[in-house]
Amino acid sequence: MTGALKRLFNPSSMAVIGGGFWGEAVIQQAEKFGFSGAIWPIHPSKDEIAGLPVFRGIPALPAAPDVAYVGINRDATIGAVERLSRADAGGAICFASGFAEAQAEDGLATDAQARLLRAAGDMPFLGPNCYGFINALDGAIVWPDQHGLTCVDRGVAILTQSSNIAINLTFQARNLPIAMMITCGNMAQISQAAVIDHLLDDSRITAIGVHIEGFSDLKGWEAVAQKAHARDIPIVAIKAGRSEAARAATQSHTASLAGEDTSAEALLAFLGIGRVNTLPELLEALKLGHVCGRLPNRNIASISCSGGEASLAADLGEVHGLTFPPLTDGQQTTLRDVLGPKVALANPLDYHTYVWRDTAAMTAAWSAMVTPDIALTMTIVDIPDATRADPKDWDCAIDAAIGTKAVGGNVAVVSSLPETMSAATAAHLLTNGVAPMQGLAEAMAAAAALVRQTPGKGLMTGGVCTQFIDHGERAAKEMLRSHGLNVPRNVVESDPDAINDLTFPVVAKADRIAHKTEQNAVVLNLNSPEEVHAALKTLPSSGGFNFVEEMAQGCIVELIVAMTNDPAHGIMLTIGAGGTLAELWQDTQHLMLPVTSEQINDAISRLRIAPLIDGYRGKPSADRTAIINQVLALQACVATQTDGFVEIEINPLICTQTEAIVADALWRQTYPE
Repeated sequence: MTGALKRLFNPSSMAVIGGGFWGEAVIQQAEKFGFSGAIWPIHPSKDEIAGLPVFRGIPALPAAPDVAYVGINRDATIGAVERLSRADAGGAICFASGFAEAQAEDGLATDAQARLLRAAGDMPFLGPNCYGFINALDGAIVWPDQHGLTCVDRGVAILTQSSNIAINLTFQARNLPIAMMITCGNMAQISQAAVIDHLLDDSRITAIGVHIEGFSDLKGWEAVAQKAHARDIPIVAIKAGRSEAARAATQSHTASLAGEDTSAEALLAFLGIGRVNTLPELLEALKLGHVCGRLPNRNIASISCSGGEASLAADLGEVHGLTFPPLTDGQQTTLRDVLGPKVALANPLDYHTYVWRDTAAMTAAWSAMVTPDIALTMTIVDIPDATRADPKDWDCAIDAAIGTKAVGGNVAVVSSLPETMSAATAAHLLTNGVAPMQGLAEAMAAAAALVRQTPGKGLMTGGVCTQFIDHGERAAKEMLRSHGLNVPRNVVESDPDAINDLTFPVVAKADRIAHKTEQNAVVLNLNSPEEVHAALKTLPSSGGFNFVEEMAQGCIVELIVAMTNDPAHGIMLTIGAGGTLAELWQDTQHLMLPVTSEQINDAISRLRIAPLIDGYRGKPSADRTAIINQVLALQACVATQTDGFVEIEINPLICTQTEAIVADALWRQTYPE
């Protein structure tokens, strides 16, 4: 639909349907913003709206409008959209609410949305329950309220489902050049991914921010992530809301470990989209993206004239996973020559104030912090407003930052407080290619969100799951064995002679009981057939059958490895500390499928128990390759059953020096059609 969105977002003519306050406001805001195209109000009885002559209906218009603002009630909106589609209009903004977003309150809402989609046909529309958009690049606006944007030559685009958030963001005072502000409403037809796809074709868009209440069109998101990566345009997201679907597997450890938002986090990482948590962080990340683009790595240099600021920078950077590489010998030599013997040299650097007001010396010192492996050099400078002090005393710092930028690399001036950077200072820095960042905490979050990530390909997804089949442990293991996973030999209780063929020690289990340890449904370390038969008599009734299995030996660490289908985001891998204390450890990593051996290895390295896996304090190490191979085999297994897949959990995966063994397993599928 990308080509079809050009008329919608850059119209030369606009119809305004509805004569109330909102219709008049759309016309007034368009005229105030300098929209140069034709504006055609439509109303069945009024002769004039906002000083413009009124047309009685869509057929009476001089031509098919490029965009129409439909500001009438729900049922009337459907008819108007159908007439616009028949007239070959370029698109519509549907302001009315009461469609699918209101289905919990109105039993007719879902049907109304279906009728709206049929009425639109191939004509694109934003909404319903949508304010519209502001195109500050071309002076095109369909917007029924006041706003704070001005026209720009280039800048960032922001998408949100919330009209009120959009209004508030237009009034930001952070010197962020906003080129497009787009509200998406309930996205009945045009998804945020489709809008981003369109925006990526405009070379004037420098970065894209998106406020996401819920994902739709996962394949569309994957496509635009690849496109943005190819064009080196950063996308930053603030994700709100929770997905209850990820909690459907309530019997498993995975459900309590993953949390409701984990799969959304993993999806954004898979897509290579940086995530922030607040609107100020979003704005600062977009500003950094506008000036610097995506950052090649997590290496940061911090410069300040205060040890306290240096410590704050180090602490906040660590929170966001940023690193401060130590100074090289060459850097230390240069800095010592400039700063003298009394300054402790480190990164973050507290250069004291010995060279304050000596712009040349400040520039030389700051420039020494810039090396090819540093992604961003931050200089922390707070400048009071002119009513309280003379800001000229800080000109040396601003000039030094601009001089440092001339050396090369990405440079930001960061005020530790959002309010201690004036609009004039920020504009001056922007003109000279330096990012003016307001708020040290927001700047660190922004830098982390801008680190370049390569998006994954072939996102693995499953269907919506409502009713499930819970397979027993033995059936799950036999299925896993058939896909090449390392499952111990086992026999059922009804075949007592086969017990003699197993290698002792063995374990006796009751099938179809979750959390067996808590329910005394497992007996370990049985060393003879007599012990086995005695143990089987103690097992609780499970509605299934009991079985006996060879017991894994030489355990170094127990892991949980699970793959869970969240229909909202895809199929997610959880790997972490396992066993009966999995929830207590809360030590997990999460990735969307598909994953590579390198990604699995990196996830293992990020676990707190990684030292145990690698041999803590001289202890034996587990076989990482064996662990990785079991995860890859499980992924291949899941790939064969995605349509009906709900969840597979291995807990524990017993890891020894030479192998990784499936000691327990849970497998859930949807009921067949």
